[in-house]
Amino acid sequence: MVTKTEQPNEQALDVNNHSAKTSSSQSKKWIKQLLKSKTGTVGLLIVVSVILMAIFADLIVPHSHSETNVADRLIPPFWMDGGSSEYILGTDNLGRDILSRIIIGSQVSLLVGISSVIVAGAIGLSLGLISGYYGKWIDQVIMRLVDSFLAIPNILFMLIILAVIGTSLPAIILVLGVTTWVIYARMVRSETLSIKERDYVKSARAIGANDMRIISKYILPNVISSFIVIATLNVATTIILESSLSFLGLGIQSPDVSWGLMLSDGRDYLATSWWVATFPGLAITITVLGIIFLGDWLRDVLDPKTK
Repeated sequence: MVTKTEQPNEQALDVNNHSAKTSSSQSKKWIKQLLKSKTGTVGLLIVVSVILMAIFADLIVPHSHSETNVADRLIPPFWMDGGSSEYILGTDNLGRDILSRIIIGSQVSLLVGISSVIVAGAIGLSLGLISGYYGKWIDQVIMRLVDSFLAIPNILFMLIILAVIGTSLPAIILVLGVTTWVIYARMVRSETLSIKERDYVKSARAIGANDMRIISKYILPNVISSFIVIATLNVATTIILESSLSFLGLGIQSPDVSWGLMLSDGRDYLATSWWVATFPGLAITITVLGIIFLGDWLRDVLDPKTK
């Protein structure tokens, strides 16, 4: 009796050890591939730095991001004539520290970028799986909905909706999510149409597996890698869209701060005080490039089409 009860436990322990070793070896493989990719490593460092900056923003800001001081307005960066080490990147037209505002602005830019991608991804993934798996009239309805969204330029669609419902932070996240889901739906549908014709899916259907089990166990795991790649790259696109909306006055509003709003505030001072708009623009550029570099590496690792 003792031998019979111990044997399953030993087998379970062996399975767990094998699973742990497999996971560990996969992680090491990913790390090696990341270190081999210079752009992937640079992208990861940039993304991690921006995320840490956003998380600890309130602890590392040298000054208040919203406190105005007209006496210190338009002070240039510290290395220029008239600059001050107190304001490393200078001040804006209201005497607010640009470095502090960039640090705080990272919170809004990342929050909007990641949250809207989650909203868009959830909608697109669900509709793409349904459309590709069931086909027929369901596919036709969803694809015509996709076509109607593609017929209207995203930025114009966003401007119209925000002009109607207002420009609060939740509204911006919702609008960006609702207007950018089509790229996920089309990709997931395309992958699903191919995967559902494979032998293991047909076998699962033949032994009586229901639709939900087939989708969740056999189709979703095979489309999720491509989905992650597109979602990562679209965080960068969403950050740019949010900055564009804020620049046009229909995005983040004062006293909140975002990089796009800082660009809008500094556009009238480009000729005389270039730093007011340049440094927020650099923050957007560096962050977007970092996400793109990381997304390209993820595509090389996860997308089976590139292997």
